[in-house]
This record gives sequence, structure tokens and C-alpha cells, in this order.
Amino acid sequence: MMNKIACFAGALALTAGTAFAQAPAEKGEVRRDTRDIRKDRRDIREDRRDIAKDKADIRKDRRKLREERREGDKAGAAATRADIAKDRQDLRRDEKDLRRDKRDLRKDKRERREDVRENRKGG
Repeated sequence: MMNKIACFAGALALTAGTAFAQAPAEKGEVRRDTRDIRKDRRDIREDRRDIAKDKADIRKDRRKLREERREGDKAGAAATRADIAKDRQDLRRDEKDLRRDKRDLRKDKRERREDVRENRKGG
């Protein structure tokens, strides 16, 4: 008798697991994907703003460097070159963040499309 109960419980668990694995996406998943998309878009805007600021800083520092070279200020030119290197590093980091956020946006859009399709099929 105990064997039959254990076998029945195992079959029930297997059936339930299969049903849950093929269940359509919940509306909460679509909402979560939409929220993620909004967040990614906001991050992209912020990264683009940071990139524009970094580029403006580099332009300003290059003008300052040309002026210091004209005046013969070697110490000031060295400091400005170091500042330009730091700004370029910030620019590269922000561009990397932008690429990562764009990739996340594409992934979230793809997941939302899949969840919407599953909802249409399921209900």
C-alpha cells in the first residue's frame, strides 16, 4: 500500500512540475519586464548625459593644454594631460555602461515579447 502511495505522489509531483514549467507568463512578469525597460532607458539617458559631459570636459582641457603650451607652462600642461587621461578613462567607462544598458534593454524587450506571446497563447 505504501508503495502505491509513494508512486502516486511521485507521478503527481511530476505532472505538477510539467504543468508549472509550461504555464503561461504571469502578468506580473510582463509588468516587471516593462519596469526593467523603463529603468534601462533611464540609465541610457543618464549614460548619454555623462558621455556628453566627459566629451565637453576633454574639449575644455585640450583648449587649456594648448594655451599652457603656448605660454610655456610645463607643470600646468602635465597636470592638464593627467586630467585629460582621467576624463578619457571616465568616458570609456561611461561608454561601456551605455553598451551594457543597451544590451540589457534588448534582453528585457525580448523577454517582454516572449511573455506577452505566452499570455496570448495561454489565455
